[in-house]
Amino acid sequence: MKHKIKASCLNIFILFIATFGFVIGPIQASAATFDVEAESAILVDAESGKILFAKHADMKLPPASMTKMMTEYLVLEAIEQGDISWDTTTQISDYAYSISANNISSGIGLIQDKDYTVSELYEAMAIISDNGTTIALAELIAGSEGEFVKMMNDKAEEMGLPDYQFVNSTGLSNEDLGENYPEGTDPNADNLMSAKSAALLAYHLVNDYPEALDISSKLTSELDGRTLQNLNWMLPWENNNFAQYGYDGVDGLKTGWTTEAEYCFTGTAERDGRRLITVVMKTESMGKRFEETKKLMEYGFTNFSTQQLYPAGFQLEGESTLPVAKGKEDTIEIATNEAISMTIKNGEEENYSVLYNLEEDNFNEDGELIAPIEEGDKVGTMELVYDGDTNYGYINGSGGTDTVDVVTTSSIEKANWFVLTISSIGEFFGNIFSTITDTVKSWF
Repeated sequence: MKHKIKASCLNIFILFIATFGFVIGPIQASAATFDVEAESAILVDAESGKILFAKHADMKLPPASMTKMMTEYLVLEAIEQGDISWDTTTQISDYAYSISANNISSGIGLIQDKDYTVSELYEAMAIISDNGTTIALAELIAGSEGEFVKMMNDKAEEMGLPDYQFVNSTGLSNEDLGENYPEGTDPNADNLMSAKSAALLAYHLVNDYPEALDISSKLTSELDGRTLQNLNWMLPWENNNFAQYGYDGVDGLKTGWTTEAEYCFTGTAERDGRRLITVVMKTESMGKRFEETKKLMEYGFTNFSTQQLYPAGFQLEGESTLPVAKGKEDTIEIATNEAISMTIKNGEEENYSVLYNLEEDNFNEDGELIAPIEEGDKVGTMELVYDGDTNYGYINGSGGTDTVDVVTTSSIEKANWFVLTISSIGEFFGNIFSTITDTVKSWF
């Protein structure tokens, strides 16, 4: 049961026992204005999944090569499960070869009748966004791109992506693939994701397989004697035209462009132990997607910080005990079993309060805990409540640190039978006396 009661209210303890809930310290504040020049965008704290900014983040749009983040995830999962290794080799099919030979679709010109390692193919996919190597990996893992697309959609459902449609492994439209579009998909369909889905996919990728960042942060790679240059201009480039877009801490993640998608980018950066994930979709130019990403990152790192809002062992002053029935003591102290830390906007500390949700099953009809009671017994939870102007929620549904357990801080043994008997007798005669008193009062 949840019930809000301000800490300044009179008789708060009586209300607390009656309702098993209270809140402390809410203060309202307005959110600062911030925007980016993109059709949709999102900024996420990579540890908790808390959304720090969102603009049309639920709008489904073509993600172009940001689709490859799902392919990357499934490749890394197959390696983890032992189905393939980085040294596993495969050759290039006619389909993958035809796509690779097409400069319009980021083709780099693969060679047939040659063994390529998974490592080589993955780096070409992640660094220069090559489509042929992406298809080769999909075929290696699933036997065909059509079967791989089923895996992509199944994994998206498992991850809880809210808005998605995968029809191929690369991010090209199926129309671009001609007669080679994956079996079981619409020949005129395109991949679709919202910025929120792209961010959640990136959240899973960097948290489940952080080694992905070791590759996405490489400035260059080598394949067939050629240098492959990373398409992410926010990496630490020096002495070239990209240097102006560089941003300290960036180590990924995936660019994208098609005529339908325009210029998009899923970025990530880490500074002082904090990692952010950003997505911008439908920006007007190659450079613009990085400029708007830089604005998001700067906004996130400058205006937000991770703070401990409530320490472990937190107690509301004056309301830190519960009544106990049938025990050697009449009351017992309660406190939180761990701290609540949160990435919050600077200056909004006072916009957070807590709500105690005590579990009714632990109490008798008089609102008392029943002895015996062990130290650390859970009696309910303490939930963090945001009372400010803007709450975007969490990319993963729940931040995990929003709620902590409320537990007893000591043990109380059950009173012996003699004490309980005397107490029951006293209660019995007390009730009789009360009834007689009430009856007498009614006569006058």
